[in-house]
Amino acid sequence: MHITVVGGGVAGLTAALAAAEAGAQVTLYEAHHALGGRGRTTDGPYLANEGPHVFYTGPMWDWLRRRDLIGPVGRIPLRDAVTFRFRRSGAARALPPRGLVRLARTDLRKAPVDVDFLTWATGVAGAESARAAANFIGVVAFHHDPGSLSAAFVQERLRRVVAVPPGARYLRGGWGQAIERMARRAREAGVRIETSARVDALPAARGPVIVATSLAAARTLLGDDSLRWTGGRTTLVDLGLANRRRGRRDAFIVSDLDAPGWVERFSATSSALAPAGHSLVQAQVPIAPGESKADGSARAEELFDLGCPGWRERVAWRRDALAQDRTGALDLPGTTWRDRPAIDRGDGVFLAGDQVAAPGLLGEVAFHSGLEAAGLALRALRSTSPSSGTSPSSGTSPTSRTQSTEPLDLKLP
Repeated sequence: MHITVVGGGVAGLTAALAAAEAGAQVTLYEAHHALGGRGRTTDGPYLANEGPHVFYTGPMWDWLRRRDLIGPVGRIPLRDAVTFRFRRSGAARALPPRGLVRLARTDLRKAPVDVDFLTWATGVAGAESARAAANFIGVVAFHHDPGSLSAAFVQERLRRVVAVPPGARYLRGGWGQAIERMARRAREAGVRIETSARVDALPAARGPVIVATSLAAARTLLGDDSLRWTGGRTTLVDLGLANRRRGRRDAFIVSDLDAPGWVERFSATSSALAPAGHSLVQAQVPIAPGESKADGSARAEELFDLGCPGWRERVAWRRDALAQDRTGALDLPGTTWRDRPAIDRGDGVFLAGDQVAAPGLLGEVAFHSGLEAAGLALRALRSTSPSSGTSPSSGTSPTSRTQSTEPLDLKLP
């Protein structure tokens, strides 16, 4: 019983671990020298993820927690929680429009799939509140115009982000601590993990293969141009700031309601994310197709001005990056997650990642698709085992598919 997993991010690690726990032999190949994909955390001294990252309570959180794969969890001190700021009409304010809260409490079942969020929300709470809510949800949509997305898609995310009690969970060591625990558990379960190993082609004779990469990489690997879905472009700006000794405290969060944008001081939840006397602040600003990374950085700096007084003189470390289609799937009006590229690609190939046909918020899509892909791959193994008496669609014998040791076409740096 052998399953190959291509990609060592959240989707690939989830699939590999789930398959190994069910008794399969698993080999995982990761092109990067380190596992984690977008869940990787920098080595330090500032422990930053690729953009603002939090877990939300739900099936993924519960699955990881049952296996002790989460590690220490940070908490938001009350003194920091009260420094949540909203940018409205260019100024920092302590409260959002009342209509935004009313929208967040609206029953999800009332939000239509085939109408854009801005149109539907305007009818519920008025144009000003609808636009503010659309921009607010940029925190998890990573899209320059969330109001143009399906009302059902945005409303589901709005309700979860504004849930009471809050569902956001912070890891003291960044997402990297969960990735390390998942990798360690996978190895203990017998998964063979190869890093710095890029897969360029699938072998002719093989067992089930789970392709847990970006859709762009999967298109190339599988030669399937249909593997496309709507994504976003986002400027990511990370700052390491020396703390102020006097004056008002930096804001914990600045949410831009004039346009999508988000700033969060992650070291408020864990001092281990930054050196002593410093803070780690991460911003994400979605940008339109005609805008550049520099345009997003400029808008991020405007939010820093509102939330981190004197930040320019305090910068000890800075990182600017552009995330293209690396922030999860976005559903346009008339589509749901079921319309995304299917997990089962036929002939023993299965797809996993954050832009495929699986439900959830942000990394939960990768998690759910990883579990589903693992389950389908295990089923394929059983159906092609010698005892089943069936043959795979490719015409190879069950033994050759389940026991082949033919290597993948790898390029090792």
